[in-house]
Amino acid sequence: MNAIVKTERAAGAVMKDIPSRGLQRAAEILVRPIMTSICGTDYHVYSWDAWAAGRVTPPRVMGHEYIARVVEVGSETSGFQIGDLVSGESHIVCGTCLQCRTGQGHVCAATRILGVDTDGCFCEEFAIPQASVWKCPPSISPEIACILDPLGNAVHTVLAGEVAGRRVLVLGCGPIGAMAVAVARACGASTIIATDTRPYRLDLARRLGADLTIDIREQDVQSTVQHVSPGGVDVSLEMSGAPSALTAALRSTRPGGRVSLLGLPSGDVSIALSEDVVLRGLTLQGIVGRRLYETWATMGELLSSGRLDVRPIITHEMPWTDFADAMALMRDGTCGKVVLHMG
Repeated sequence: MNAIVKTERAAGAVMKDIPSRGLQRAAEILVRPIMTSICGTDYHVYSWDAWAAGRVTPPRVMGHEYIARVVEVGSETSGFQIGDLVSGESHIVCGTCLQCRTGQGHVCAATRILGVDTDGCFCEEFAIPQASVWKCPPSISPEIACILDPLGNAVHTVLAGEVAGRRVLVLGCGPIGAMAVAVARACGASTIIATDTRPYRLDLARRLGADLTIDIREQDVQSTVQHVSPGGVDVSLEMSGAPSALTAALRSTRPGGRVSLLGLPSGDVSIALSEDVVLRGLTLQGIVGRRLYETWATMGELLSSGRLDVRPIITHEMPWTDFADAMALMRDGTCGKVVLHMG
């Protein structure tokens, strides 16, 4: 079968013919992707940055966001049948550690990421544990079902605390940050402010429901927020990983407010812990993936009810053979989500 493979410890990837593996375990499901989408993690692997170099062992089939059709079910699976349309959780968890057994599987001690630690979905078929498969409701269109995994990041981050009637600051409007704007709007935020360095992404944030956008190259975040929301916002969602954005999030949030962190800094970050967090009584949260499977159920209901519309985030669709063009769009920051038709 054809697959997009990271073959070397260097930038780039190739499409090549590899052996079909089929089912390896009785509790797996074999699926054939219909659409996949590009994630920031895929770009990290493709560009071979320091994180990828320390985590990924080539050769590796890339990709972890997909909608697929079930083509075979293992003998120890249940609830799925051939022909079902499914999406899935990219974090494959053990099911037996303390976290998994106490409702915190999203921080499983033995998490493996599809397309990073194990072969992914940029191929003509692949096997996935039944526990990682989500049957797509018929009310959700295929292109939206394809991006449920990253949308789950946004839903988890926004709903890690109260948001209805709250003033919300979203720092970083890459695809997940922009979707967080839409989720906050759907869940009743009173005011949404979004920041980024790229006009393209700020425009996406406005289309998805931001009341105010801040180009941080031209405006100071803290002073602008204070002008719009005296005393600071109730909730800050840091989605970029930039050290300056973390500082802005802490200092733009009112005393007693919440700061939720999804963005991953590339190195150590220094903060004024006493002044900016402790003495202001902030709640500081680290957000990982999606809660299994609470987040999936929540976003399924939000989408099926029509309250949440993230269609504007899909800005490009192309054949999967054009994956290098999709990666170039990611590099330049001139896209939202790029969907690849698997053909």
